[in-house]
Amino acid sequence: MATTNNKQGGNFSITFCYARLMPYGFALGISERNYHFRCNRFATCHRLARWFPPPLGAALLNYAIRRLLLLPPMLLAISIAVFMVLHFIPGDPARLAAGPDATEADVQQIRENYGLDRPLPTQYFIYLGKLSRGDLGDSFQTYTPVSEGIARTLPATLELTTAGMLLAVALGVPMGVVAALRPHGVIDNSLTTLAVLSISMPGFFMGLLLMLLFAATLGWLPPGGRGGPAHLVMPAITLGLPYVATFSRLARSTMMDVLDEDYIRTAYAKGVPRYKVVFKHALSNAAIPLVTVFGMDFGRLLGGAVIVETVFAWPGMGRYMLDAIVARDIYVVQGTILVFAALVVLINLIVDLAYGILDPRIAYA
Repeated sequence: MATTNNKQGGNFSITFCYARLMPYGFALGISERNYHFRCNRFATCHRLARWFPPPLGAALLNYAIRRLLLLPPMLLAISIAVFMVLHFIPGDPARLAAGPDATEADVQQIRENYGLDRPLPTQYFIYLGKLSRGDLGDSFQTYTPVSEGIARTLPATLELTTAGMLLAVALGVPMGVVAALRPHGVIDNSLTTLAVLSISMPGFFMGLLLMLLFAATLGWLPPGGRGGPAHLVMPAITLGLPYVATFSRLARSTMMDVLDEDYIRTAYAKGVPRYKVVFKHALSNAAIPLVTVFGMDFGRLLGGAVIVETVFAWPGMGRYMLDAIVARDIYVVQGTILVFAALVVLINLIVDLAYGILDPRIAYA
């Protein structure tokens, strides 16, 4: 690795050797001749090369590109399925949009404006053409672009889902580790009982109990809506508490399996402190199943947020989609489902890429 100092600009011109980092160039389509770049800090580039060695980095990049190329066909199939389901449901969306007092001429005008009077294949190809341009259509109810409604409600859903998942991980994983260190004891049995209770209670019932206790009786928290951190507490607990049980039981079982391995006994025999054995050696090797469940449960939280958003009047995309389903607002339903599907695919892609970072033995073909 050769470096030259530019005295005028104070920058480093860094040229990485071909054998060390050229796989990144092949992955990005960069030629050897142009494989030269400048950066302000040499240490940053050195860290990137150390964290993501060239074989792993190139394989991760190629794998991510292949997965992303599968996203459009997947969304196309989802859009076809949603389109067919919505159009085969009994009822006339144009009449629902026009209202009970509308005349037949008004209903027909709405059909013509939204193309509902055309054959289904023609309607779908018109929608597909708009979708290719990034146009998700207009809402039947508000006559505003669906993309604006999604942009307004998606941050609230992501905020609620992220808070619920962080709560589940922050409580569930330590509980599982503690239970694994003292299996079949008082702590383990108590945590198991709490886990069963939390996973058995319906989300809407838990939300109503929290609202009755902390909002109506004690007055500590606002009953609903979105505002400051206080508004997020009860919805996040309602959404994330059932998943605490999932993480705690999985962390307990995986940690018990890892703690029985020979290298753990060897670490204890060498005099390694217990906290290092548990958190550095055991927990790091038990992390892959937890990461897998994290990706799966994050998708479930996105879907489960519909109920929580309805109970707490949280202005999220799940509630936006539910109102559209009731009103047969076709374009809103299609747009929100496509966004949910894309989020689930991207989350699972991130989880798959994290496997190679957590365990370098995993190879990406």
